[in-house]
Amino acid sequence: MKYLLIVLGIVSLCLGVLGIFLPVLPTTPFLLLSAALFMRSSKRLYHWLLNHKVFGQYIRSFMEDKSIPLKVKVISITVMWVTMFSIIFFVINGKLWLQLLLFAIAIGTTIHILSYKTKKIDSSKKSKTKELS
Repeated sequence: MKYLLIVLGIVSLCLGVLGIFLPVLPTTPFLLLSAALFMRSSKRLYHWLLNHKVFGQYIRSFMEDKSIPLKVKVISITVMWVTMFSIIFFVINGKLWLQLLLFAIAIGTTIHILSYKTKKIDSSKKSKTKELS
């Protein structure tokens, strides 16, 4: 069972990474699922994921207070809309129903992302960062 959970965690992590680049595939649920699966199967992989330089802070922030950093929101929404517009106007020709469906998915996803709280930077951390610069 342990190995099955590890394999499922790795698959979920791969889907989460793909979700960064594919606007219809969500990132956060797959990363959180990976963390949960690793927590139950491999402490080493769980700690690796939570301490990962790209995903670690993102996952910890979301697990702690269900918030998304402003930078992540902006990047996610921007990449999604650029990709969706590219697909709608340059890839899909003549299928209005499909173009409208993708546009509706983009609107729904944007609303979903914006519905989460925005992670605020701790002012003490901010001042320490300025001192170090």
